[in-house]
Amino acid sequence: MSYSEMAKVANINTSNKAAPVKEDEVDSKDSGVAVDVVQIQPKRNWRSYVWDTFDKSPEERKFLFKLDAALLTFASLGYFIKYLDQINVNNAFVSGMQEDMKLFGNQFNYMQTCWTVGYVIGEIPSNLLLTRIRPSIWIPACEVTWATLTILLAVCKNETQLYVLRFFIGLAESTFYPGMQYIIGSWYRKDELAKRSCIFHTSSAIGTMFSGYLMAAVYHLDGVGGWHGWQWLFIVNTVISLPIAIAGFFFLPDYPENTRAFYLNDADREIAKRRMKLEGRAADVHGAKFSTLFTPAKLKKFFGSWHIYMLTLLYILFNNGNGLTSQPAFQLWLKRNLHYSIEAVNAYPTLTSAVQVITTLIYAWSSDSLFRGARWPPIIFSGTVLIVVHSSLAAWDIPLGWHWACYVLTGVGGGISGLCFAWAHEICKDDVEERALVTGAMNEMAYVIQAWLPLLVWKQVEAPKYRKGTLTMIGINLGMIVTAFLVRYLHKKEIREKAAAKLVERDDGTASDEP
Repeated sequence: MSYSEMAKVANINTSNKAAPVKEDEVDSKDSGVAVDVVQIQPKRNWRSYVWDTFDKSPEERKFLFKLDAALLTFASLGYFIKYLDQINVNNAFVSGMQEDMKLFGNQFNYMQTCWTVGYVIGEIPSNLLLTRIRPSIWIPACEVTWATLTILLAVCKNETQLYVLRFFIGLAESTFYPGMQYIIGSWYRKDELAKRSCIFHTSSAIGTMFSGYLMAAVYHLDGVGGWHGWQWLFIVNTVISLPIAIAGFFFLPDYPENTRAFYLNDADREIAKRRMKLEGRAADVHGAKFSTLFTPAKLKKFFGSWHIYMLTLLYILFNNGNGLTSQPAFQLWLKRNLHYSIEAVNAYPTLTSAVQVITTLIYAWSSDSLFRGARWPPIIFSGTVLIVVHSSLAAWDIPLGWHWACYVLTGVGGGISGLCFAWAHEICKDDVEERALVTGAMNEMAYVIQAWLPLLVWKQVEAPKYRKGTLTMIGINLGMIVTAFLVRYLHKKEIREKAAAKLVERDDGTASDEP
């Protein structure tokens, strides 16, 4: 059978509702070669612990290679430049920007808040727009916008101009992270999802590291062309970001149901749709009317479920439970207490990002393989470590070596984001619009809290001790651990209830299990 004929055999129904397919529910059009191409239950042996495509059919493996090469690469590069353009103000601030622009009050906090407000305003509307507008158009357009605005930071004359630009940069950047997590959740199966979500997320830590190295390098350009070293950072950021942003117009694949990606053929598209059918993940509704987004029935369903409340709370606690990494705490400690050079102040904190990269990948592989798809164990581990670290920093008078270790170990908390989103995709798999709403709300509400919490507990004038902040982090991480256990309990209860309802339907003969 040819590859194109095989695609016809693998043809599936792409309605908005979907249900998981069981071994005894494969109909005639899912028989023969199609079952060999996309397994109903992916095999698991030692090779799948290394990489999940090794145990799949050659055809599916080729499809996943192309998908990873395009979608995962673009997602990672896009998040790299997003974080590069987001975190650059931290490095610029400690590298002369504070002195040159006379920012000696809490202006840094206000700049961060302006960015956060823009980010919050855009997130949920953007994620819902992705169910109606092609991601390959919307996301790259926003990337080009924030990359262009970043270079304008180099010519700001006062803090007001900084506040305005940071607001609009945040607004443009709000599309990317929740949007790309949503798209990733539209293409990958459960045994693949955590690894891709976490690999995508590691690029934020790499962006943070690169910003530090870049600032250390461009600092030597101080005075070249009449620009300060910190101004060169914003200029070089834009030069790096624009080509990656433009590439998105060509490489983002949209969704399995409407993709027009040049690197996927007809057979690949049918394999993609079949994979999502087997996961029970609802199909994309691209092209539906905007007026159908918020019907009373949908609103009642979405807000009558625990999904949006508990998953959003979990992400709020994760995102705000490691707030020390979003402040220049490590840098200011090195600069003020240990009197390191500007180059060292920018370079040493990248150790925290390196720890984040390593632990994020450990979380991903262990969750997909060792813990057999369970997302909660790494979340509990991360919260426990952060409680110890922030307790030590709150005490402050600790051995120098442990002080270094505490700043570096804060990196263990950053990698949980991908697991939270993978968990949300699985819990909300029955409805594409609920999944878009919940994942958007998770990120948005986390930043709603982040918009004002730093003004209370991470005051610039209290750096580098930040005693209020470190004490607050202890309570937030304890709350994250409790919430993770509660989400696990509610999810298992929901699965049992759905299974029981299906048994009743079968016994009564009132409904069919066929998707």
